[in-house]
Amino acid sequence: MHDIRFIRENPETFDAGLAKRGLPPRSAELLAIDERRRALMTEAQEAQARRNEASKAIGAAKARRDDPTDLMAEVAALKERLPAIDAEEKATNAELNALLAAIPNLPLGDVPRGKDEDDNALVHAIGTIPTFDFETKEHDAIGPALGLDFETGALLSGSRFTFVRGAAARLHRALGQFMLDTLTREHGFEEAVVPLLVREEAMFGTGQLPKFAEDSFQTTDGRWLIPTSEVSLTNSVREQILPHEMLPLRFTALSACFRSEAGSAGRDTRGYIRQHQFEKVEMVSITTPDRSEAEHETMTACAEDILVKLGLAFRRMKLCSGDMGFSAARTYDLEVWLPGQARFREISSVSTCTDFQARRMNARYRPEGEKGTRFLHTLNGSGLAVGRTLVAVVENYQQEDGSVAVPEVLQPYLGGLNRLEPRG
Repeated sequence: MHDIRFIRENPETFDAGLAKRGLPPRSAELLAIDERRRALMTEAQEAQARRNEASKAIGAAKARRDDPTDLMAEVAALKERLPAIDAEEKATNAELNALLAAIPNLPLGDVPRGKDEDDNALVHAIGTIPTFDFETKEHDAIGPALGLDFETGALLSGSRFTFVRGAAARLHRALGQFMLDTLTREHGFEEAVVPLLVREEAMFGTGQLPKFAEDSFQTTDGRWLIPTSEVSLTNSVREQILPHEMLPLRFTALSACFRSEAGSAGRDTRGYIRQHQFEKVEMVSITTPDRSEAEHETMTACAEDILVKLGLAFRRMKLCSGDMGFSAARTYDLEVWLPGQARFREISSVSTCTDFQARRMNARYRPEGEKGTRFLHTLNGSGLAVGRTLVAVVENYQQEDGSVAVPEVLQPYLGGLNRLEPRG
């Protein structure tokens, strides 16, 4: 959510930020509505003050035995006019807020200008791309013998659902637990178990609503299945004022996530890359404005640490202005190497949202030694998407006989097992 006072004081800067996202200028339109709203507020205050003044004058006139007819007529007219002013002001305020709620966050200054993923900037690459002395396969060719049952998933629920069983299910569970253990034991995150169904205001708070309703699933009672536990974790501080010494808060959760994938028709229809239901370990940080820059780097490094421990080659990309999400002011994508596809694929996105989400949630903190409050800064990121990590492990650790070697860090979670054998 944008601050109309910032737009009022910096209209050129606001429009320049929208232009960087490839959007037309909006400040003139917003400020015209804001001016009308403020004029109505002033009119209401002046009318109320005049009504009070005239009411007192009526009493004084009666005490002097003067005729108060004109004053009484004026009070009656003001009494009739005030509700209309109030209704018009509320409607104008709602119009302004609806427009502000539909405008994405402004990109930070270091975000590269661009239209799509082709304009993203490489920050660094880590790890060695593996070589094989046999022809590598994609995960959807290797996976069924390990327990990625695409046919049963489709039979039960339709396309983009998978029934995971056997060795693949064990690997999936091991990956999720390993990620949580790494984030909580080594990086100071607090583990949480979150609601998977949330109210509309929670989805609004993190920016999924109203603009992206078609990308999520809504229940018949008006609640929403979370597309990521970012929604639940971030909204845990909504409508609160936190003490300065409580910050930063760092949460992590392993949860099911649900996405309609309305905007991805025809993409990744095969395999386990893009599902309607999947599991992800999420990281959320809630902090002060002066610490959010460092927190963004820290969170991204935490996700990278998991990939390093798994022995997977990856690269960090800084997303261009046209490829960022709605609420993000800057995003780093981590892309893991998939030998079967012979290319890098996204496995984590880590974003700083500055105070954009906090304004939508009315989430504040009280700076040390100050009476007033300020909006918090929120950050979120994947640490990691479990299904996509499973895909990466299967493809990078595949063996010629169809088995998959187990990365050393995962072996304790699999009872010491060092290889996943295909079923006959």
